[in-house]
Amino acid sequence: MKLNNRASDRFDWTLAFILLLFLIVSTVAIASAQTTGQYNTNFVPSQIQWYVVGAVIIAVMMYFDPEQYKKAAWIIYGGGVFLLFLLFILPEGMELVARRNNAKSWFHLPGLGSIQPAEFMKTFYIIGAARLITMHNEKHLNRTKETDLLLLGKIMALLVVPLFFIMEQPDLGTALVFIAITAALILVSGITWKIIVPLYAGAAAFGALLIWMAVYMQDFLVKTFGFSAYQFARIYSWLDPYAYPSDEGRHLITSLNAIGSGMIGGKGFQGREVYVPEAHTDFIFSVIGEDWGFIGASLVISLYFILIYHLTRTTLQLKDPFSTYVCTGIIAMITFHVFQNVGMTIQLLPITGIPLPLISYGGSSIMGNMLALGLVFSMKFHHRTYMFSADPEE
Repeated sequence: MKLNNRASDRFDWTLAFILLLFLIVSTVAIASAQTTGQYNTNFVPSQIQWYVVGAVIIAVMMYFDPEQYKKAAWIIYGGGVFLLFLLFILPEGMELVARRNNAKSWFHLPGLGSIQPAEFMKTFYIIGAARLITMHNEKHLNRTKETDLLLLGKIMALLVVPLFFIMEQPDLGTALVFIAITAALILVSGITWKIIVPLYAGAAAFGALLIWMAVYMQDFLVKTFGFSAYQFARIYSWLDPYAYPSDEGRHLITSLNAIGSGMIGGKGFQGREVYVPEAHTDFIFSVIGEDWGFIGASLVISLYFILIYHLTRTTLQLKDPFSTYVCTGIIAMITFHVFQNVGMTIQLLPITGIPLPLISYGGSSIMGNMLALGLVFSMKFHHRTYMFSADPEE
């Protein structure tokens, strides 16, 4: 058998083309968002600049192979935790620390702007979790309920450290992303369904109970667990935004009005009439819905389906367990981001303030996603295939 080593054949041209399409959608949507935005800055050149930085990140990531990432997993994970810890202990009065929307989540770096370490920690956590699961499964070839429970405990221990620092910022949206990544990795880790089914059912029941208590037993939560009344505002504004038209419900009301006014075909490029706060970042999907209507919004969602399909197809081609777990975590991360962001703009889910991947403006978001996709490029590039393989996908 002859090993196919040509770099051009191993480069993921399809994924690169998909990212080019996202760049086009992003720049057009951001340009339109600024017609009725609250900022005078032109964010399009900056977004293109972040995409160029992202391309450099992908090129650097491709230089290293999956085995090197596996060996350095704990260093990478530990570095991410250190950044979160540093953000946690530094006083807010320092120029290095930035606070937005009552969350201490950013470093302010002169010349670069604000950088959110949690965006990078998502990928670092995926690498660490993939290493943990791989090493556990290699050590415990004869699986039992006890070894599965041990693995579950290890994953939870790995999760709780970054989750603590993120909740202290506080950043509920990012914390939910970490939980979604963990849920996906547990599903593919080989843990028996006898553990997974009651675990997930219990988590779903607990989440539903918390929402119910937030609506009907607010006083009990305040007195017993020390919650503040304002912490329930997003749930109330999600369920009945028109009862809070000038406060928490304002973002959702304007988003619904913008998307609804787009109807089937939309108003066209820069034809926006509804003012939506933060339209170029968290609520960029409302811009797409108003400008290009149901058709345009459906095409954008279809583009995400194509991305997820391609990532899933790539994952199934990889034979290395570590690479498979890494790609699974990345798929879960992107999928949850899309579902949560689109859901919050149409009142399907509460507003959590997480961006729409690869479209929303933001350096940390773009670089974080490129860091994750750079791993996929690397694993595809360094994955060796044979010209006469029995697998037609190879």
